[in-house]
Amino acid sequence: MINRTEAEESSIDVEITAYSKGVRVSTRKIRLVADAIRKLPVDQALGYLSMIDKRGAYSLAKTLNSAIANATNNAKLERSGLIIKSLEINEAQALKRFHPSTKGRVHPYKRRGTHIRVVLTDNKSLPSRQAGEARISKIETKEKEEKLT
Repeated sequence: MINRTEAEESSIDVEITAYSKGVRVSTRKIRLVADAIRKLPVDQALGYLSMIDKRGAYSLAKTLNSAIANATNNAKLERSGLIIKSLEINEAQALKRFHPSTKGRVHPYKRRGTHIRVVLTDNKSLPSRQAGEARISKIETKEKEEKLT
């Protein structure tokens, strides 16, 4: 188990995951919702999920709440600092079903399912874009100074 202080000291990336397997909603329907909340803070993402009127929003919210619980209870991270690092929406095994038709025929169809994987990270452990840009600009200025001398 990694505490927040240990993660800050060693500057490793803390990742908290949660899985939902075999969710009986089509992968396509959940991906529509997942695209709306990628890379958001968890509180903002849960707010969006409560307002989105799509079938996949409920399952995604359940998995996100599970990941938040894992982060607060197991890794001892604060909820306010959590960000969705990645959302993986994969196909589960489809159940093959048949719809009866006229003249004794049947029409096959598939009841599709989904595997959901939510990865959260603490925003303290993510490298900031500004710090990266500042580092690059320092390197460029050093190179320019070396050329001039």
